[in-house]
Amino acid sequence: MNRPMMHLVDPQTGESNPADIRRVFDSQEATAIAWRESTIAERIARLKKLREAMMARREDFYAAFQKDYRKPSAEVEATEFMPVLDEIRHAIGSLKKWASPKRVWPTMATAFTQSWIEVQPRGRVLIVAPWNFPLNLCFGPLVSALAAGNTVILKPSEMTPAVSTVMAEVIASIFAPNEVALFEGALPTSQVLLDLPFDHIFFTGSPAVGKVVMAAAAKHLTSVTLELGGKSPVIVDETADLKLAAETLMWGKLANCGQICVAPDHVFVHESVKDRFVQACRAVIAERYGATPEAQRSSPHFARIINQRHTQRIAGLLSDAQTRGAKVLLGGDVDLAQCYIAPTLLEQVPAEASIMSEEIFGPVLPVITYRDVDEVVREINANPKPLALYLFSTNKARTRRLIEQTSSGGVAINHCVLHYAHGNLPFGGVNNSGIGSAHGEYGFKAFSHERAVLKSGPVLMAKLFFPPYTGFKQKIIRWTVDSLKLPSLF
Repeated sequence: MNRPMMHLVDPQTGESNPADIRRVFDSQEATAIAWRESTIAERIARLKKLREAMMARREDFYAAFQKDYRKPSAEVEATEFMPVLDEIRHAIGSLKKWASPKRVWPTMATAFTQSWIEVQPRGRVLIVAPWNFPLNLCFGPLVSALAAGNTVILKPSEMTPAVSTVMAEVIASIFAPNEVALFEGALPTSQVLLDLPFDHIFFTGSPAVGKVVMAAAAKHLTSVTLELGGKSPVIVDETADLKLAAETLMWGKLANCGQICVAPDHVFVHESVKDRFVQACRAVIAERYGATPEAQRSSPHFARIINQRHTQRIAGLLSDAQTRGAKVLLGGDVDLAQCYIAPTLLEQVPAEASIMSEEIFGPVLPVITYRDVDEVVREINANPKPLALYLFSTNKARTRRLIEQTSSGGVAINHCVLHYAHGNLPFGGVNNSGIGSAHGEYGFKAFSHERAVLKSGPVLMAKLFFPPYTGFKQKIIRWTVDSLKLPSLF
């Protein structure tokens, strides 16, 4: 397929042409205004076109993911295709309800008026996606943006060029550039895009880059949704089902080679069950990836780190922890040339080790023993609020207390990561781990403006508050203010 010239990158710099970006951005203005009146049927038709075009390139996506970082086709299906297709299915089935005007009751001050909320598209939006789930985290927000009636410019990561190429071809095959466009490139392309006055920016990535995006958006008072990350902790108490905990955590930690924003980052395990928990984790890893280092290295079910730079970063965290006294319980093998890091469990990791303050984003899991869960709560609350918190316990009262005593974007009880896939739950962080929510109706709202509409009724009660303020009007105003102390009728 021949890709449009405006989507080609400069072979010398690898960047998109700034003039092309500006031209496409300008061309989307008229479309964005016209799409304010787009019907539910028209929006659904766009979603169906996206679904059909994406599925038609299924095998090409398999090959692209294999080329970029040896991602198994089963994981491509489960973590890339499935979330996007579920978003499309959900939006098609629910869009009429989401987009319908919603009547609201009058308040005392607005008696005898009619009011409702109309949902409008924000306009021209930018979606900046990361490399760890390049299809999911690019096309997933795209579904919400299209459902809400926006034009879109997509900026995927330069670290997954093969996948980005297929995505660009999919977009170019079904949308005109003045509707949806995709631009490839690295930092210079991102800077050009962030200088433009978009109506909304949806960014997924690290907290450090999220601050840059938010600062750029502030120049135009552009609203943002920031899906960030952080160090998502796990608590496994003495009542936990250890087999379930090991099976679940080793999936959440090692899928995509640990490169998941909501991956378990470190696990606090009660000292009475720590050895049994580690043994259970060993058994799960051996069953899924092989019982020997050689078998794990050659496993077709284990992806690779995205590139050598990130492999070196994780290897550095591992080395620093060992230098400071941490012990390797399992794994620890690193092959920089192959971007390979074995499934690794650590213990006795000192608090000052870099791996305890930096997001790991790889298949290395520190196991930290504890006696008093209150100490764990203090440790969690002393750090930036994480994107997720995972609790493994059969003690309902303790679980309830831990939820109340901590703050995080989301919580999973006796599970991990799966809350991301629940389309009826808001997915997002809090403070350092993100701003705003995505998925399902929450994603639709992220790309929408809820517009308040008030219509005057047959009796204009507001006249009682117009000057001149006669004695009678003052009594009415005072009585109205005093009556607000009474219980609400609505």
